[in-house]
Amino acid sequence: MNRPWLIRDRAPAYFAERRWPVPKWYDEAVTTAWRTLVPPLRRSGLRDRLVVGLTLWLGRGLRRLPDDALTTRAQALRPVLLRRGFTLTATARAFALAREALRRELGFSLHGVQIRGGAQILAGRVAEMATGEGKTVTAALPAAAAALAGVPVHVVTVNDYLSRRDHDELAPVYARLGLRTGWIEAEMPPAAKVAAYAAPIVYVTNKTLVFDYLRSRLGRDGPDTAQRHAAAMLRGKPAPVPMPHALGFCIVDEADSILIDEAQTPLIIAAPDQTLSEDDCRHALAEAAALREGADFRLDQARRRAELTRAGKARLEARARDAEGAPMLWQIAPAREELARHALAALHLHIRDQHYILAEDKVQIVDEFTGRVLADRQWQAGLHQMVEVKEGLPPGASRRTLAQITYQGFFRRYLWFGGMTGTGAEVVCELWATYGLAVTPVPRHRRLRRRDRGARLYRRDGDRLRAVAGAAAAMVARGRPVLIGTRSVEMSERVSAALEQAGVGHVVLNARQDGDEAALIAQAGQAGAVTVATNMAGRGTDIRLSPAARGAGGLHVIMTEYHESARIDRQLIGRAGRQGDPGSAQAIVALDDALFRRHAPRLTRALAWLVPGARLPSALAHLLRLAAQRAAEAKARQRREGVLRRADKLEKSLGFTRRPV
Repeated sequence: MNRPWLIRDRAPAYFAERRWPVPKWYDEAVTTAWRTLVPPLRRSGLRDRLVVGLTLWLGRGLRRLPDDALTTRAQALRPVLLRRGFTLTATARAFALAREALRRELGFSLHGVQIRGGAQILAGRVAEMATGEGKTVTAALPAAAAALAGVPVHVVTVNDYLSRRDHDELAPVYARLGLRTGWIEAEMPPAAKVAAYAAPIVYVTNKTLVFDYLRSRLGRDGPDTAQRHAAAMLRGKPAPVPMPHALGFCIVDEADSILIDEAQTPLIIAAPDQTLSEDDCRHALAEAAALREGADFRLDQARRRAELTRAGKARLEARARDAEGAPMLWQIAPAREELARHALAALHLHIRDQHYILAEDKVQIVDEFTGRVLADRQWQAGLHQMVEVKEGLPPGASRRTLAQITYQGFFRRYLWFGGMTGTGAEVVCELWATYGLAVTPVPRHRRLRRRDRGARLYRRDGDRLRAVAGAAAAMVARGRPVLIGTRSVEMSERVSAALEQAGVGHVVLNARQDGDEAALIAQAGQAGAVTVATNMAGRGTDIRLSPAARGAGGLHVIMTEYHESARIDRQLIGRAGRQGDPGSAQAIVALDDALFRRHAPRLTRALAWLVPGARLPSALAHLLRLAAQRAAEAKARQRREGVLRRADKLEKSLGFTRRPV
């Protein structure tokens, strides 16, 4: 059988050299190989079904055991796992023990779908489980099995709230099996982190985990003392291939968000480096405001970059010669042009309440994929200081890079890892090519009862907002809860204003209220409740319907803008109809949405000119969505490939770290 913790079994998939950029034929070849060459047992899921059946059968004999006997059984399984590995019988025994501990501590038993998902995660795959299928408790099965085998386990989530919630909920379950747990947050003192990382099972966010790893590479308090490396493998033998920085086993929650969406930029540790003054920024912003788009500069909306034309460079040079009292940096041509590009980006491409908000007298970046504030994050190379001065704030210190790593490079340092998500089908090829991760769909526990009400396409934003308010009011009148999804803080506030004008009571959940995220989402399933949420705010928190709301028809989801990734649309729609609940979803969009203008501008202009009327046919909304999302996802994939290509090149040229083989 395949033993995923042995590097020689996983090395070809994880650490093989690749050529970048990946050509189209390579993607097609990987997809074809996955469909035809993967062993039939894995594709059919026969082994997973055998694990499910054996786990349920073994679980019957554990119900009458006293608590201390359950712990004794778990500890007796340790030498079996160390000696034989994750055989079918040993895996089922570990899962049965964890399932019984969950029943005793939380009061419910895991069903077969969740056990199947746990088997896939333990095998080093991504389990695609629908929203509401219980991914949090599913992760307890592979985490407990790997920890009993003596492998350090990291359970990675997207934010501190979910990490703390999952840890607090499952820590008593692991304790019944004799396993300690730890929880890490970014602001913990180093000594507390060392103690937490020493636990067999650690709950931590992806950013905290990676930055702790980077600090160790700088010789600071970090993984060399805190994160336990998997140097000693099963049976007490060293790793078959020397990998001094290898980590053990990792379970990635919301795997598509962490491994794909957030992998577009490297993670960087930087130190203060005061190179830009307030005068430099003010002068650059004033000069950039005088430039003309098209003649002096061009904007790349997709990459959020500004480029000067020859005429623009010549105009800046002429003004620099004539200007009196200009900053010293402005007299140096490369520095002047770089300052101008950053100033243009700050003025035209970084929009308040969309890309950032002002809070606590600081510019705080908003994550476009989750709608949450990215604490202590800055744009690089002086861009952040330009935005601060644009907003009338004193510029903070710029930063210089001390260490950096990509998510692609970091997660390939684990001996093996798996994950779970609700939307993995769209990125199956990229996950396989980049991480060696296969995506396996897990069937629903109950039949889907959600109704798709289609899409409405309006010419103008005002018509769209009135339609959203009208649809929400109609659902509230029937006693149904409503979740309205937006892409930005600005859009959520405009929807809120439209609802107020229509007399519809509601709550708003965006980057300004993310501290109350869980409480607001918990109330979103009450009859007649209306919640306006940015992107996937509340992702990971179930919207549980009250009996009255379920009887009225369940949650109704209104999507006000399509997202650049179809997966995020699916995540939002998936909030309705969880676990067999009734529900419905619809999209109400406008021609002037940012997605259409940015990624399908010609088609958008053609439709606006050819098709009359305030409301356009619904089929055109699907056509625009398909064209724009394909273009956006292709550009995002190219950015991720570029990030990994540059990281590989830097690693080879500097030679500070060695690529595992």
